Amino acid sequence: MPRQFDIPIFYKSPIISRVKEARRLQDPRKKDFSPTVLDFGPVRFKLARHFGFCYGVEQAVEIAYRALEENPGRRVFLLSEMIHNPHVNSDLEQRGVRFLRTTRGEQLIPWDVLRPEDIVIIPAFGTTPEIEAELASRGVDVHRYDTTCPFVEKVWKRSSQLGQRGYTVVIHGKRYHEETRATFARAAREAPVVVVRDLQEAANLARVIRGEADAAFFYEHFRDRYSAGFDPTRDLVRIGVVNQTTMLATETQAIAELLRQAMIDRYGAESVHEHFADTSDTLCYATHENQQATRTLIDAGGDLALVVGGYNSSNTSHLVELCAERMPTYFIKGPEELLSPDRIRYFDLRTQTVRESEGWLPAHRPIDIVLTAGASCPDALLEAVLQRVLTWFKDVRAVEDVLAPYLEAVA
Repeated sequence: MPRQFDIPIFYKSPIISRVKEARRLQDPRKKDFSPTVLDFGPVRFKLARHFGFCYGVEQAVEIAYRALEENPGRRVFLLSEMIHNPHVNSDLEQRGVRFLRTTRGEQLIPWDVLRPEDIVIIPAFGTTPEIEAELASRGVDVHRYDTTCPFVEKVWKRSSQLGQRGYTVVIHGKRYHEETRATFARAAREAPVVVVRDLQEAANLARVIRGEADAAFFYEHFRDRYSAGFDPTRDLVRIGVVNQTTMLATETQAIAELLRQAMIDRYGAESVHEHFADTSDTLCYATHENQQATRTLIDAGGDLALVVGGYNSSNTSHLVELCAERMPTYFIKGPEELLSPDRIRYFDLRTQTVRESEGWLPAHRPIDIVLTAGASCPDALLEAVLQRVLTWFKDVRAVEDVLAPYLEAVA
C-alpha cells in the first residue's frame, strides 16, 4: 500500500477525496484512466482519474505543518513558496511562516537575519548547493525540514551519473523555474549543462549537433541557458536528457527522440548508444499520470473545462494547454474567480494576464464541465469550485445520491 501522509483535514474534501479514494480502491494498479462523472442533473462534472496533490506535494505539506507543530515559539521560514498554490502558501503565512525569497530567486529577507535556532523549510522544488551552503554557514539545519520531492532528487542523481560518465546534461525545462535552477546548479558540478524550453529550441540544438549550425548560433540561441565554459563542439558529442518534472512528459520524450535522431544523423545508428544516454526512467510518474488522465478526460468531451491551480504552477499550465486544444478552458486559482453564471475571472496563459469574460457558462441543460487540477491543488479547493457552480442551478441531485455508485462499489 502506498505511504499515507498526514495532510491537514481542511485540505481534504467530503466529495473529491471520497471519489479519489473510491477510484483508488476500485483500481489499485491505476490502469483505468476513464473519468469520474458526477451527475447532478442540470450540470455534470467530469473529473480526471488523477489530479491534485501528488506524492511529492503531500510529503511537502506534511513536513511543513509538522515543522510548525514541533517548533512553537521559534521563527519558521520557507526558502520560497513550498508549492505553487496561493491558498496553501497563504495559510502557512497566516500561521507565521515567512518567505525568504520569491519563486524567481529575488531576496525578500536578508540572509543575515537568520540565526542558528531558526527553522528553514526547503520547498518541494529543492534548492541549489550554493543556497544550502549559505544557510549552513549561518548554523541553519538544512536537512531537518527538507521537502524536496524524491522524483526531483532522482533527476539530480541521474544528472550526476551522466556527468561522471562524460555526458552533457540537457534539461527540458523553464530556465528560471525553481526546480530547473536547482537541477542546473547540481548538474553543473559534474557536467556541462544546457536548458531547452520546448521542441523548437531542441530543434535548434539538433542543428548544432548535426553540424548544420556553428558555435556562434548556439551562443546566440541559448544565451544564459548553458553552464560556464560550455563548448558546443566538445560538449554536444555525448548527451543525456532529463526534465523539470512538471513539464509535459510527452514533450520531454519527443525532445529526447529528436536529439537522439540528430546523433544518429551525425554519428550513425550503430554507435548512437555511445552518444545518447537513455534517461526515460527519470520521468515523474505522477506528472505523467495526471497528463494521461487529462487526455482521457478530454476525449470524454465537455462543454468547457475548469482547471484549478496556482497561476505560477508549471504542471497546471500544461493541463490547461491540453484542455484548451479541445474546448473553452478557464485556468482559475479558486472559487473566488467564479464571479457569476455570466462572468468569470481567469488566467490567460497566452498573454500571462488575469482576464474576465462574460457568457462563459452555456445556456443549455445539462452542461458538461470538465474539472481537474494541478499537483499542488488541495481537494478542498476543487470541491469549493464545484459547490460554487452548483449554487447557480435549481433542482440539483443530493450529493449522497450522486456519490452512491462510487461508494457502493467499494463498500
